[in-house]
Formats: sequence, structure tokens, C-alpha cells
Amino acid sequence: MSKTEPRELWGAETAKAVANFPVSGEPIPPPVARWLGRIKGAAARANADLGLLDRDKADRIAAAAARIASGELDDQFPIDVFQTGSGTSSNMNANEVLANLAGDDVHANDDVNMGQSSNDVFPSAVHLAALDEITNDLLPALGLLAASLEGKSKEFGDVVKAGRTHWMDAVPVTLGQEFGGYAAQVREGIARVQDALPRLGKIPLGGTAVGTGLNTHPEFAERVRKLLSEESGLTISAPADPFEGTAARDGIVEASGALKTVAVSLTKIANDLRYLGSGPRAGLGEISLPELQKGSSIMPGKVNPVIPEVVTQVAAQVIGNDAAITIGGMQGHFELNVFVPLLARNILDSVKLLSSASRLFAEKCVDGIEANRETAEHYAELTLSAATALNPYIGYDKASEIVKEAAATGRSLREVAREKGVEESVLDKALDYRAMAKPPT
Repeated sequence: MSKTEPRELWGAETAKAVANFPVSGEPIPPPVARWLGRIKGAAARANADLGLLDRDKADRIAAAAARIASGELDDQFPIDVFQTGSGTSSNMNANEVLANLAGDDVHANDDVNMGQSSNDVFPSAVHLAALDEITNDLLPALGLLAASLEGKSKEFGDVVKAGRTHWMDAVPVTLGQEFGGYAAQVREGIARVQDALPRLGKIPLGGTAVGTGLNTHPEFAERVRKLLSEESGLTISAPADPFEGTAARDGIVEASGALKTVAVSLTKIANDLRYLGSGPRAGLGEISLPELQKGSSIMPGKVNPVIPEVVTQVAAQVIGNDAAITIGGMQGHFELNVFVPLLARNILDSVKLLSSASRLFAEKCVDGIEANRETAEHYAELTLSAATALNPYIGYDKASEIVKEAAATGRSLREVAREKGVEESVLDKALDYRAMAKPPT
């Protein structure tokens, strides 16, 4: 902001909203404010191209809008995020800031808001902010995490360990197989999120107040969408139906559901890693997590799985955000959904949290994991479920007898089986733990 500009660029409607909604002290998410700027700038240019707005006014509005879009004027959006459900207050806020910057002859409603309504502009800004942040922040972060897990899958490909089902010993697997499964979970999550993006990119712009397009040029919305797509590289399209576009926010609900699924996956992965690294002496200790900081103010040398703990906390918050988004999505009464600011707050919070947590998980945890090969392979040899491999040779019942005696006496499966007459050649073939862990080709 230049020295000649006033500290506050908004006007009377913004001031009223600030006074009316002293709720959380949290303004609308900056990406939404920036996309309001982008939309207003593109709208001014489109209206000028259509001969509806003076070109000089349009250029001044667009120049001011570019400043909002760049983030320079984030502090000019002070209204609490918990405001009127259409986002009217924040749309008026944008109109007033742009009119003040563009010149005394520019009117906030007649010029800046030409061909628009809060009911189509604000939801459009929310959709596009979420689409932008997911595309350019979350998906690369998840890709980084998936690649990190895939790298460990290859590194640990020959580390045999006990499998576990129901928290109980199961037949052997490799540590690499477990990490490959984690990587696939993240890749599937990426695909789920990507599947939701085309519908998230459908915006209601052009529907104005209720979907009829009253007071807007028939070509306005298409021209604005084209300008925004060219500038951002995002796929932005018209709604399936203009009345669906203003009345429902199902695209946000769907995208949030995909984010929730990613949170569920990250919880599973993070929990597994902290259990695999538990101990180091009185736990599983099959892997070692990076030592990032002291784990206790009283117990010397203690190291805690701090990054997995952060990831699981983030996941819990994302799941909570999704619950609120689900409820908010239900509030499409007749021609308008009236929970849009809440939807904006929660979906962008989820995107930000998952993006940061995924990068931290990859860089500060997964990349530094080391396999404790001897411990893992010791457990593989101890698991009595390896007797499953004897079934084709001696049958389930005899294998069960061997397992029971081995468990009761503390002896190995091989020792008990040999005592019960199983040939050494069968034992060598059946109790090959690495071969056991390889799926058939």
C-alpha cells in the first residue's frame, strides 16, 4: 500500500459488517479474498469488451484487482468469516476496496459489481480458491509423500518381518511391501482428489441472485471463465445447471470427502509407523524414526514419534472440518446455500493442513526412517503363523499341533516339526521366509 493511500480502503458496508459479526476474530481465508480480486478484475475486462463498462474504468478496476489477487491487500478484508451465509459482506468489502482504489468516478455496485451478485461471485471465489490450493499445493505435497514412501519400499524390499493381523502375529511379509502399501494408499488418495476437481471447478458465476442471470449479459460468465482459466491454468467451467449452481455446494462437499479419505489414509500410515518404531527396547522396534527433538523433560534419551503425532492430529481436524462441511452442504434452501463462508473456512483449512503435514511427513519422518533388519527378521522367524506354509505338505490339523507345541514349549516351528517327522527338505522349502513373503507371479 502506498504512503498516500488511507490505511483502510473499505467503506460503510464493510464497517457495518465488522461491527455486526465480532465472532471469531478470523477473517475469510486469504485465498478467497485473492480470488474475489481475480474475479472482479476479469469481470471488469469482460464488461468493457461487451461495451457495458468504460474501458478506462475497467482498466483501473482490473489494476486494483490485481493487487488484491497478489495478496498485497489481504489486510483490507477484516470481516469475520462467520458472517451472512451468502458471503455478501465480503463481496461488498471487495467492491468497496476496488472502487476506492480505482477512482472517485468508480461505483462499488454499478461498476465493480456489474453483472454480478454476491450469490454467484462469493461461491465462485470459494470454489476457485479451493481448486487452486488443491492443484498447486496439496497434490504436489501428496506426490512428494508418495514418492518418499515408494523410495523406502524399494530400500526395504528384502527386509523380512512378521505380518500382523488383528494385532496378532501373521505370516511373514517384507517391510518393503508394507511401505509399498502405504505409497499406494497415498496415490489412490491423489486420484480421489483429482476425480473431484472437475466438479469443484464448476462455478455459478452468471447466475446472479437466484440462477436466472438477471442483470448480466448472456456472454458475461463465459468470457470471465475464459479469462480466469487463461490466467490461472485451472479448468473452470459452467455449472451443470444455473439453479444447481447457486442452490447447492455439492462440489465442495465432494472435494472435502476426498480430503477426509486422505486424512484417514494418513492416520493409518502414521499409526503404523509409530507402532513399528515403538520401544526401542520394549516395543516392536522394527524401524527407527528420525530423532528430531527430546521426547521428555524428565526421561533422558527418550525420543517420541512427533511427526506421526502431528499427522494424526491434522487428520482428526480435517475429519472434523468435513463433518461441518457436510452439515453446511445441507443448507441449500430453495435457491441459495447459506453456509458458504463456513465451507470456505473449513475446506481451505483442510487443504492447508494436509499440504503442510504431507510435506513434513515425507521430509522429516519417512525420508529418515531406517530398518532394524535384525529385529524384523527375528520376529519373522518367531511368528508361529509361518506354519501356514506347512499346510499343503502336512495338512492344517498337523500344522496346528506343531504350532501349539511350539507355543507351549518356546521352541521353533522347525524344531518341533522335525521332531514330528516332517522331512528336512519340506521344512527348507516351506519355511523359507523370504519366499513366503513374495506373492505369486
